[in-house]
Amino acid sequence: MPAPPVSVPLQQSAATVEGAVETVTRGPVPATGDLTLLVIEDDPAGTFAVPELLDSPGSRVRVRSARNLTEAGRLLTDDVHCVLVDLALPDGGDGGGDGLEPLRRVLRLAPRQAVLALTTSDDAERAAEAVRLGAQDHLFRDELDGRLVRRTVRYAVERKRADTAQRKLAESRLTAQENARLERGLLPTPLLQGSALRFAARYRPGRSRALLGGDFYDTVRTPDGTVHAMIGDVCGHGPDEAALGVELRIAWRALTLAGLYGDELLSTLQRVLEHERESEEIFATLCTVDIAPDGERAELCLAGHPAPLITQNGGAGRLLPYDHGPALGLLPCARWPRHQVELGPEWSLMLYTDGLIEGRAAPGERRRLGDEGMLTVVNRQLAEGLRGEALLDSAVAEVRRLNGGELTDDLAVLLLGGA
Repeated sequence: MPAPPVSVPLQQSAATVEGAVETVTRGPVPATGDLTLLVIEDDPAGTFAVPELLDSPGSRVRVRSARNLTEAGRLLTDDVHCVLVDLALPDGGDGGGDGLEPLRRVLRLAPRQAVLALTTSDDAERAAEAVRLGAQDHLFRDELDGRLVRRTVRYAVERKRADTAQRKLAESRLTAQENARLERGLLPTPLLQGSALRFAARYRPGRSRALLGGDFYDTVRTPDGTVHAMIGDVCGHGPDEAALGVELRIAWRALTLAGLYGDELLSTLQRVLEHERESEEIFATLCTVDIAPDGERAELCLAGHPAPLITQNGGAGRLLPYDHGPALGLLPCARWPRHQVELGPEWSLMLYTDGLIEGRAAPGERRRLGDEGMLTVVNRQLAEGLRGEALLDSAVAEVRRLNGGELTDDLAVLLLGGA
């Protein structure tokens, strides 16, 4: 027959089961690491009915004792891994008579620690309810033995660690899903109803696992039939730059629909940038194109941004003249010249950010691809008959291949075509 439980003074049992739980709340618990157990029990004699606990190889359990919840609050430091609470503790009169208020208070007091409920074997229903309430497990006072206590404490700590990790993982996934929905909602929806122009775009943020970077673009058609397109780039690659890019895009759309263009529009955007940026070192480049209602003429304005690539009448692509003003945010009283472009009956314009041209010219090379290298890539694909979406997909894929892997800068490409 098994030996009956031995009543050992709590102070004596603490010495017998010396061990330490070094903070598990901030990291994983080794399978054989030391643990600290805080016992909150209602025995006036200060006894804890448990046989002598012998050290297991490589691990110990150190016991701290508290006679009430107030004292437990003082002893509950970060190096406590598990709390054993006696359900016989007074509940303070606000527990609704179910005898579980001490447990509820401990769960609030020790949200990072594993919690065990201590009761008697004839109170199994309340022990089960304690687990449903949030305890990792329970122990019956009249069935304790050293091996059971040590094993239950260790399992409870591991279970708490696993539960915490699972909860944090679920929270991270939820946050990522919410961020993804937010970022997708901040990407533009072209407003081209009534226009015969063809539109395609590709967007790749440089940040790992991000959907939105500092590059931005938009396209709208105003009531007079003019199609306005824009692409821009906020310097930097973080979430602050991404947020600023969204602000500039929305401001551009609102100002364009309100009838502003040229210097008036860009100077207003510059004021928005100056007000919203984190530091005076932040600037943004911008390219705007306004396509006449007949689709055969356009006006181009560049604020420190690469010039678009144009193809006409099925011929090879070429870069438009690079006549530009300064980037937004650099000069307080800047001017931005507007360049007239004759498009003709059949054409396409490719607007892009410098993420498309700042990759390497070939795997392993230090030389950058640059405008001319990008032009060579696009012309080769045009010669193969690629157009529209297929052209953009192939161009981006080829630029990545030449870079020898994923591009580190944000990338945006916008393709508009007529006839």
